[in-house]
Amino acid sequence: MSEENEKSFEVSAEHKAEEYDASQIQILEGLEAVRKRPGMYIGSTAAAGLHHMVYEIVDNGVDEALAGFCDEITVTFNEDGSCTVSDNGRGIPVDIQKKAGKSALEVVYTILHAGGKFGNGGYKVSGGLHGVGASVVNALSEWLEVTVKRGGHVYRQRYERGKVMYPVKQIGDCDESEHGTSVTFKPDAEIFETVDFDYRTIETRLRETAFLTKGIRIHLIDNREEKHDKVFHYEGGIKEFVTYLNKANLPLYEDVIYCEGEKNGIYVEISMQHTDAYTENIYTFVNNINTPEGGTHLTGFKNALTKTFNDYARANKLLKDSEDNLTGEDIREGLTAIISVKIEDPQFEGQTKMKLGTSEAGPAVSQVLSEQLTYFLEQNPAAAKVMCEKSILAQRARAAARKARELTRRKSVLEGAGLPGKLADCTEKDPERCEIFIVEGDSALGPAKNCRNPRYQAVMPLRGKVLNVEKARLDRIYANKEIQGMITAFGTGIHDDFDISKLRYNKIVIMTDADVDGAHIATLMLTFLYRFMPELIKQGHVYLAQPPLFYIRKNKKLYYAYNDEERDRLLEQVGKDADVQRFKGLGEMEDQELSETTMDPETRTLLRVNMPEDSKSELDLTFTTLMGDQVEPRRQFIEENAKYVTNLDV
Repeated sequence: MSEENEKSFEVSAEHKAEEYDASQIQILEGLEAVRKRPGMYIGSTAAAGLHHMVYEIVDNGVDEALAGFCDEITVTFNEDGSCTVSDNGRGIPVDIQKKAGKSALEVVYTILHAGGKFGNGGYKVSGGLHGVGASVVNALSEWLEVTVKRGGHVYRQRYERGKVMYPVKQIGDCDESEHGTSVTFKPDAEIFETVDFDYRTIETRLRETAFLTKGIRIHLIDNREEKHDKVFHYEGGIKEFVTYLNKANLPLYEDVIYCEGEKNGIYVEISMQHTDAYTENIYTFVNNINTPEGGTHLTGFKNALTKTFNDYARANKLLKDSEDNLTGEDIREGLTAIISVKIEDPQFEGQTKMKLGTSEAGPAVSQVLSEQLTYFLEQNPAAAKVMCEKSILAQRARAAARKARELTRRKSVLEGAGLPGKLADCTEKDPERCEIFIVEGDSALGPAKNCRNPRYQAVMPLRGKVLNVEKARLDRIYANKEIQGMITAFGTGIHDDFDISKLRYNKIVIMTDADVDGAHIATLMLTFLYRFMPELIKQGHVYLAQPPLFYIRKNKKLYYAYNDEERDRLLEQVGKDADVQRFKGLGEMEDQELSETTMDPETRTLLRVNMPEDSKSELDLTFTTLMGDQVEPRRQFIEENAKYVTNLDV
C-alpha cells in the first residue's frame, strides 16, 4: 500500500468511527421489526408472501384439529379485499397471561414467539411458524380483527398495522357448546406488491391440507367478482390424496397401499400406488408441512421400499437368482406416494423447513413400511407380480438409457462434435450474458438468425413436435435426437447427471408461433424441462417468448396485437379502416418485425416460467392430465379451465 493510500485509509476509518455510535443502534418496538423486514418472516412481499398470510392463520386451526379439538375451518375472501378464517377449535384463551400482564389473545397477536406451541402445554405437534404466525399476519395487515367464542361468551379485539385499538372486550354471549376463533385481516398495500388473493392458489393448498388432516372439513368461499364455494373433506385422508393424484393415469392394481403406525413417538402414515406412468411422484410432509427436499423420512421410505420389494421378489421367484436386484428407481417408476409424519419436536435442515433432519424419523418410517408392505405383498400376489414386471421393464430401459448416455458422453468429448449441428451459437463465453432461443423448425431459424445479436444470442431449431416425455421411458428420451440436441446445447445433462453449474445460457427462451400448434410445442418443451431439468425452472432460467398474433397498419404506422382483445382495442384507437394482418408464424415475419417484437431486449416481452414449491402436487397432476394417455381427465380439465384462456386461436 502506498503512503498516499495509507493516509486515505486512516482518514476514512476515522470518519467511519465518528459516524458509528450509540445513535446508530435502533430498537424496534413490538411488531416494528416485522414491518421493517417482512421477507424475514414470510419469505417475500410478492404473491407468495401474501398467500402465506392465509396459510399461517389456517395452520392455527389445523393445529387445533391435530390436537383433536377442531373439525371445521372456513376461509372466506370478502368483497373489500380482506380474508376471514374461522375454526371451531377451543378458541384462543382470553384470560390474563401473568408474565405479560394482558389478555392471552392480545399476547398471541402482538408479541413474537408467543403461543401454545412451545413446551408441552398447548399442542403435541404443530406446523406454521411456531408462535410467530398470528403476530406476523397482524403486523403486515392494514387492519385485523379477531373474535373468540369461549366459555359461553364472545370476545373481540381489533388492531391496525399491529397496533391495539382497544383491550379485549366481551361483545356478547353464546351457547356453551359454541367455541372457536374467527380472524379477519386485510393485507397492507404498503407492504405487499399485490393484495389480491389468488383463488386457485389457495384452493390447491386447502385441498392438500384437507387430504393430510383426515376428517377435517375445509370450506372455501370467494365473495368477490367470480363467486366460488367449495368444500374439501376426505375421510380417507392420504389414501384419497393418492387416488386424486392418480386420476389422470391408469393404476396397475386396484387398492391404494396404506401403512400407518407409531414408532418411538413418531406417528407415520404412508399411502402409495403404481400407475402406467414413467415418472415417480413422491410427496413428503412433517406435521402437515410440505418438505419438498425430503429428508430422513424420505430416506427411510426409499430404503425400506427397495429392500422389502427385493426380498419379496427373491423369496417368491419373481426375480431369478442370476438377475441383479432391482434398484429403487426401478421400483419407484410410476409410483405416486404420500409420506406424512407427525413429530413432537421436528428438526429441519435450515430455516425454510424444506428438509427434515430428525434422525429418528428414518427408522420409524422404515419399520412401519417394511412390516405393512410385506403383509400387503403376501396378501396381494397379483399386485406384487404386476409391480415386479413393471420394475423389470424399467430396469431394462434404464440399462439401455445408460448405454445411450455413455455414448452421448463419448461423442461430446470429441473435438467438433460437442454441439448440435443446427445450433447457431453465440460468441460470448460468460453464461450469465448468454441466451438461447428454441424455435420451431428451419423456417423460423432463418429470420431468428438474421435478427439476433450473435454476440450473446444463440438460436436452435426443433424438427417437428418434441417427444412427449410423459409417455416415454428414459431410454426413448435419450435416443431422441431433438432432446439429445437440447441436452448437449444446454450443457447441464438431465436426470441424475444434471449439474446446473454447467449451464451455458442464463436464459432459455421457448419461441413458438402464437397459435395452437405453437402452444402445443411449448407445452411439450415445458413438460420435458419440468420432468428432467426442473432446477432450470426453479432458478428462473426458462422463458416463453411472446410473438404478436396481428399487425395493424394505419398511416404508415405499425402496431402489434398479441391477442384478439388487444387487436380490437387498437382498432378502436386507430380506426376500423386500418389494415389488419394475421401472422401465420415466426417464419413469415420480417427480420425487423421479429427483432423488435420478440428478440430485442429493449422492446420484447418475455414471460418467465415459475414453479412454486407449495403446489408441486397440482403441477404434477396438471402435466399428467394434459400430456398423459387418459382422455376423460383431459377433457374435464379443458372444460373447467377454458374460461381462463385469454386468446383462443381456432
